[in-house]
Amino acid sequence: MTARRPRSLRARLAERRVRAGDGRPLAPFRWWQVFSRSQLSLRIPDATGRAVVYTVDVHQLGDSDDGDVRARLYRDGSLDAVSRLPARFSVPGGHIEVAGGGYGLRRCHFVSDAGDERQLVPHPRSAEGRRAAFDRDHRGASRLVGILSTAIVVAGVCLAVPQLIDTVSHIPPIAENIGTFTWLLRLPPAVNLAVTLIVVAASIERASRFRSSWLDDLAS
Repeated sequence: MTARRPRSLRARLAERRVRAGDGRPLAPFRWWQVFSRSQLSLRIPDATGRAVVYTVDVHQLGDSDDGDVRARLYRDGSLDAVSRLPARFSVPGGHIEVAGGGYGLRRCHFVSDAGDERQLVPHPRSAEGRRAAFDRDHRGASRLVGILSTAIVVAGVCLAVPQLIDTVSHIPPIAENIGTFTWLLRLPPAVNLAVTLIVVAASIERASRFRSSWLDDLAS
């Protein structure tokens, strides 16, 4: 028998956020939810060996009542547990970790008691599912899009960081003690808006591959 690895403080805090579900059925995935809803599933055998489908459902814009983004875990289509992100759901043989970012999920993985990891399978109609299908059908083009989106985000960071330093350095206490920094490149508002939209699109693409990070948040 494989011993369980000790849980970190972060894991224990995540588990404390989990609340029992009320058994309500999983709502169908609608086409207009492609960029606002993530849904991923995994089959896990129970104690009797029967395959049970566990589905993680996340509405990226938050719940309508309080705006908080929550992950919901469904067991064979019935709501089993709910948690704010980041979430950690205990399931047979391990747990499911769910983490979000500014543009989508950054993580939705099953982690076994032995420490092995595998990502849950996205719903084919979701942004993650459509991006995975594009990667399967067009590997070369998919790789090129991935490289391009990452390059755009890095370029966005190179533009955003100097502007941020410029703004912060002109705060009176900082300017008096450290001095000021003036970023010479001034983009017209229309160009700045266009750059921001392009960076956001690139970040959404990266999020659909679970590749987004703090760089995406900083770039936009």
